Amino acid sequence: MEVIYQYAWLIPVLPLFGAMLVGLGLLTLNQVTNQLRQINAAFIISLMAVAMGLSCALLWSQIQGHSTYTRTLEWASAGNFHLNMGYTIDHLTALMLVIVTSVALLVMVYTDGYMAHDPSYVRFYAYLSLFGSSMLGLVVSPNLVQIYIFWELVGMCSYLLVGFWYDRSSAADAAQKAFVTNRVGDFGLLLGILGLFWATGSFEFNVIGDRLAELVQIGSVSNILAILLAILVFLGPVAKSAQFPLHVWLPDAMEGPTPISALIHAATMVAAGVFLIARMYPLFEHIPVAMNVIAFTGAFTAFLGATIAITQNDIKKGLAYSTISQLGYMVMAMGVGAYSAGLFHLMTHAYFKAMLFLGSGSVIHGMEGVVGHDPALAQDMRLMGGLRKYMPITATTFLIGCLAISGIPPFAGFWSKDEILGKAFAANPFLWSIGWLTAGITAFYMFRMYLTTFEGKFRGNKTEMWHVLKSFQGMAVVTGFEPAPSSLAGAMAKGEHEAKEHHHDTTHGHHLSEYPHESPWTMTLPLALLAIPSMLIGLLGTPYANYFEEFIFPPSETLASVIEKAGEFDQTEFLIMAGASVGISLIGITFASLMYLWGKINPVAIATQIKPLYELSLNKWYFDDIYHRVFVMGLRRLARQVMEVDFRVVDGAVNLTGFFALVSGEGLKYLENGRAQFYALIVFGAVLGLAIVFGVT
Repeated sequence: MEVIYQYAWLIPVLPLFGAMLVGLGLLTLNQVTNQLRQINAAFIISLMAVAMGLSCALLWSQIQGHSTYTRTLEWASAGNFHLNMGYTIDHLTALMLVIVTSVALLVMVYTDGYMAHDPSYVRFYAYLSLFGSSMLGLVVSPNLVQIYIFWELVGMCSYLLVGFWYDRSSAADAAQKAFVTNRVGDFGLLLGILGLFWATGSFEFNVIGDRLAELVQIGSVSNILAILLAILVFLGPVAKSAQFPLHVWLPDAMEGPTPISALIHAATMVAAGVFLIARMYPLFEHIPVAMNVIAFTGAFTAFLGATIAITQNDIKKGLAYSTISQLGYMVMAMGVGAYSAGLFHLMTHAYFKAMLFLGSGSVIHGMEGVVGHDPALAQDMRLMGGLRKYMPITATTFLIGCLAISGIPPFAGFWSKDEILGKAFAANPFLWSIGWLTAGITAFYMFRMYLTTFEGKFRGNKTEMWHVLKSFQGMAVVTGFEPAPSSLAGAMAKGEHEAKEHHHDTTHGHHLSEYPHESPWTMTLPLALLAIPSMLIGLLGTPYANYFEEFIFPPSETLASVIEKAGEFDQTEFLIMAGASVGISLIGITFASLMYLWGKINPVAIATQIKPLYELSLNKWYFDDIYHRVFVMGLRRLARQVMEVDFRVVDGAVNLTGFFALVSGEGLKYLENGRAQFYALIVFGAVLGLAIVFGVT
């Protein structure tokens, strides 16, 4: 087994090699490389498969009890300063390697079907491979400096992939928004890393936490400074894992192709933030104020994301806000000390959220054959309905994902979410109440999504109704309630013309079908494979036999103490807590069914009655508007003022200097004319002037 550890460095290097080789081909032999698209895809997928095989071998070795393996080499030194780079393999690393490589592999297989007709198919695979390599490099990093390097590489890859269709202004803007928002958090992380090195003299995870706690205890470092440094480090995960107030970039990132949405939300970029909190847990656990900040940030983010998701009509944006909410659960778990529960939910969420996103991509792929390639139409759930009849595999796997994320037993999400809620209740009942309420909202919006998309009658081929369906009254029509006659009469004639015209414009010369169809096997096979862990992987973390917690536990604890705690399992308490969480989820599912399946409740009527709350949710709590006015417009005004200062003061001073040089030069050219008689006259005048001056005195 030791040989496997010596070659563990191949796990991030293999995808990097694939990305570099294909990228070099695109730069030098672009036409030939694009013609060999299937070969390039198979090459990149094969390298990721090998990386996954090595990752699984390392995980099995760690499960068997192999000690932590670290291999480093000196990268830089100056005096007493030494910085090492390399890789480390422990329980957390092994788990994350398997999650990242397995999800990335399935996403790459899925990409072959989803991007089959895209002219930049090969470039997308190169970006995917580079993205996977960056995340894998981050996971195996043995210190904060190396993590920060790969942290920035992950951000760069997300910029490339979110803006993959850069000819769309919306995609270019979304990529820029993601990049700039993450720079805010990354700057805080950088300051925190530098501050921790100044305080502790180390970048090593196993040194920083204990040494800082010791320095605070003896008074060498103030408690306030320790809190500040911990919160600065936490700003990095706040941005990467889309926590309040830096969550605004993630929904806009849906402008990228769906495979990258799945990879970002399941196993790479947003998972990096939670992973860093876990890596830095020895630092945070010694600072109670920082732990409270983490816990309350996560709880509020969970509630915020869920309340926004209930009004989203774009299927991908609904899932994006769902991810924000679920990440909030993970961060809250870390903040209340539920280290294992947070990572358990990270694992279960990776599989069912990847399946849900790939399922949404399958739906969009099918809808594009009916409504054209306009994302506003292909992703709008109000234009869907009844897709279970035409896309049974997609519908079944999507339903499994909805049950898992809603916390219905025995699906994976139930065990991980219930463990988080149980630990939150023990730590702070108020945080539990937020998480409990969020669980009910989650079940509601997920089944709203499923029922609107897959049940009822198909609405995408009714072009004369598109204008009505996409209006405020659209959900009333979806649920079987007729819109107001006046709005319908006025909208139909105009809407029919606009819809038909739009319908014609988006065909790009392709014949559109009347009904969608199931996606090819390259897309449905990953969905079916992801459905297996979405149903079963939660059984690894049941409270009466928690194998996951026996494998993943905080560095400050020992296996003996973990097993002792597991032996204190109270079945009555578990049944009460589980019953409460399942009960609120069933209430959410029931309300969704009454509205969107049986048509007993008109959601538009409710939205009208609580219009301020509806508008708050629909407008995403106005965070985007506030940020646009305060930061975007405010910085533009500031830039204009700076430009005025630059133009009038700085340029004015430079121009004035130039004016004086010009005037003096113009004057001197008459004095320096090269005539001896003129120079003699000047000398005579000077002598005469001196004589007069001295004569007078």
